[in-house]
Amino acid sequence: MNIRELTLADAPQYQQLLHTAYRPVLELGIHFAAATADFAAIEQHLRCNLVYGVFFQEQLACSVSLRLPWGNHPGPFGVPHIGWFATDPTFKRQGLAAKLLAWLEQHILREQLKVPFVTLGTAENHPWLAQFYQSHGFEEIGRANLTDDHTTVYYRKVLDKTLFQLYQQHHLKYEEKMPCL
Repeated sequence: MNIRELTLADAPQYQQLLHTAYRPVLELGIHFAAATADFAAIEQHLRCNLVYGVFFQEQLACSVSLRLPWGNHPGPFGVPHIGWFATDPTFKRQGLAAKLLAWLEQHILREQLKVPFVTLGTAENHPWLAQFYQSHGFEEIGRANLTDDHTTVYYRKVLDKTLFQLYQQHHLKYEEKMPCL
């Protein structure tokens, strides 16, 4: 098993993984952009986000991306936002998603980016994702109706309690100074 950042050279394999992994979600009537992303969208996603993958003998088995607050499609809370999380059905039930998530949290989010928390969103009517995220320490923090086919449920996982407290203090002071926001 090898985990590394994906590059544009990985785009064809990445697109195949996303379409294969998200096919069952489409069959549930839930449309996530990754499920039908064309090659141009895949390349743009790789250019604008941090994308990591688990490889077995050069085959991409699992991937996750981080949408960055300064990127072209930031998450709603001003911190990195997990997206396009996918596991090839051939590699299901091997714990790869959990291992990749733990690696991402430790090596990228805590050590490199030093973020207080990370967020993600998923469809309220998805039958297994909420349970997966909650079992890995995520808590629900909000909901939004962004599309016709589902309500998005937002989750947060605090990664550093001290940084999180400082974040909250800073943002509370900012909101008090800018009451019209």
